[in-house]
Amino acid sequence: MNIGVFGLGIIGQIWAGNLHRDGDTVRGWNRTAKPALPFYTGDARTAAAQADLLIIVVADPPAVQEVLDQILPELHAGQIVVQSSTISPAATRRFADQIYATGAMFLEAPFTGSKPAAEQRQLVFYVGGDPQVLERARPVLSRLSRAIEYIGPLGSASALKLAMNLNLALIAEALGESLTFARAAGISDDRYFSALKLNVGQSGLATLKEPKLRTGDWSPQFSLKHMGKDLRLALESAGQQPLPQLRALVKLYETGLTCGWGNDDFTGLMRLL
Repeated sequence: MNIGVFGLGIIGQIWAGNLHRDGDTVRGWNRTAKPALPFYTGDARTAAAQADLLIIVVADPPAVQEVLDQILPELHAGQIVVQSSTISPAATRRFADQIYATGAMFLEAPFTGSKPAAEQRQLVFYVGGDPQVLERARPVLSRLSRAIEYIGPLGSASALKLAMNLNLALIAEALGESLTFARAAGISDDRYFSALKLNVGQSGLATLKEPKLRTGDWSPQFSLKHMGKDLRLALESAGQQPLPQLRALVKLYETGLTCGWGNDDFTGLMRLL
């Protein structure tokens, strides 16, 4: 297939590389030039015009709009635009309207999983939109993931992704506070994590992040700035729901960003403790 990947950050670069190695014709575009990549093109409009399927994976709603401003004039009937950035349900529906106006098809497909999962093609996609369009996009999405979960109409997948990231952020905060409390009591990390593995509170996130928490390695698998953005979007989308822990987390992440930790892994927020 001819595939355009718009956004060559941690995940987009891995996706484009995997599809390129699979034998697809891949043209990747990024707002900041990355000419060293074999699939990179500096011409977003040509990449869009020639693509059967276009994947957008960027940071936030303004970045998605910036991509659309580049590619909308070239979109046409028969193409599928897959929007995989983590954004709000309202933004998803707004972008879908812009794409439908060109005659192209649209899916929202945010995903769960960080850099290691992307490298191993073990991500999980949450998809919203027309199920028939999903079936047309499935051959590509299935090569990037271990599962594709159809959630429902447009906006539902974005809402679920924000809910999942809220859960992860809450688990990470609880894990960091728990570990800090145990260390202050003189309990070694070996003893703490061996006990956690025998406890119902053990989680996949604890398993993934244990090496980072032990060593203070905050190199990003999923950055603090992006988790903070997702929490703000969840808060904006929550309306009048109380969600007291979400409100507290947003403030903590704002503090972490003020400390200059935005590009670090989100578990690095533990340094506030």
